[in-house]
Amino acid sequence: MLEGKNVVLGVCGSIAAYKSALLVRLLVKAGANVQVVMTPDATNFITPLTLATLSKNPVFSDYFVAETGEWHNHVELGLWGDLMVIAPASANTIAKMATGLVDNLLTAVYLSAKCPVYFAPAMDLDMWKHPATTANIETLQSFGNIMIAPGTGELASGLHGEGRMAEPEDIIAFLSADIKKKLPLVNTKVLVTAGPTYEAIDPVRFIGNHSSGKMGFAIADELARLGADVVLISGPSAQVSKQRAVKRIDVTTAAEMLEACQQHYTGAKVCVMSAAVADYAPVTIAPQKIKKQDGGLTIETRKTTDILKFMGDNKQDGQLLVGFALETNNEEQNAIDKLQRKNLDFIVLNSLGDAGAGFKTDTNKITIIDRDLQKTTFGLKSKEDVATDICAKIAALLKK
Repeated sequence: MLEGKNVVLGVCGSIAAYKSALLVRLLVKAGANVQVVMTPDATNFITPLTLATLSKNPVFSDYFVAETGEWHNHVELGLWGDLMVIAPASANTIAKMATGLVDNLLTAVYLSAKCPVYFAPAMDLDMWKHPATTANIETLQSFGNIMIAPGTGELASGLHGEGRMAEPEDIIAFLSADIKKKLPLVNTKVLVTAGPTYEAIDPVRFIGNHSSGKMGFAIADELARLGADVVLISGPSAQVSKQRAVKRIDVTTAAEMLEACQQHYTGAKVCVMSAAVADYAPVTIAPQKIKKQDGGLTIETRKTTDILKFMGDNKQDGQLLVGFALETNNEEQNAIDKLQRKNLDFIVLNSLGDAGAGFKTDTNKITIIDRDLQKTTFGLKSKEDVATDICAKIAALLKK
């Protein structure tokens, strides 16, 4: 859930600041981009160099660098973040946040933030139990800020009780769970196919096509970003998912893709069939490489099972099935015929006649046609943006 997120991490003056190093490391490991902002007192507990090395970004603690005149723009930092996490959040900083007091860069960034703000309190037991702290925390929560509750244990003073900053692993788990539960496709099981299939002629040669898998992988990543549980069945492809939560199953032939689809189809709420599956396969596969001979070579083929037709024939109530049509002529009518023959909820049409669309490109130009024959045409976009459009259509249909 933190993959690709911009995280502003605020670090306050608390002995618990030593945990911030591990927190930064875990955020980066989860795929987040981390910008650390420290209060001046926090630099007494952990060095900016440590956090800069772990975050791979310079650490900010002042409004500007006197030697260079460089200004750390608190407004830009507040707008940059997809989320802001203040950990440890000391009693002093919590009080400033609650009252709007701005006497350092961190509190200025906090007041400028447009994103969700999480805070993980860290203080001694008596400070944690004080009515002023309780009131300040209630005020922050009334602003919509989200508390990551402290743990119980031995405190720096030697007392035992509440006030320990949550462990970094628990903070990561809390953030991931909170982000996920707000996503539109949370707990939605989705099956996506991508790439080509290869049908062997002999141990060296095959029947295949030019599909790179880029479109299918972009769709799988976007669906995962929206909270879906995604199984991606891919033919031979050099693509790599950007979302680590995507479960990838590699296949080679149409028969292997069919088998994998059959295993995962029943439990899927949404199926997006973007793979370019071979329509024909050789009847026999030569056990050794076929040597060049005078004259031509004839290969007898058989039709492969139409995976999309199989899924349309076996579609369950409430299941959403999406197909693709890559056409070279009579594009719209061919796409509509496919939509209706295969019992699809909508079809994504693209044409090899459109510059920048089709196989191997980083862009695509599509038209979505739904089962009511309502058309939506989009301009040329990156395949990531096309995936966003397709997944928005899926999310809208699931709401009906």
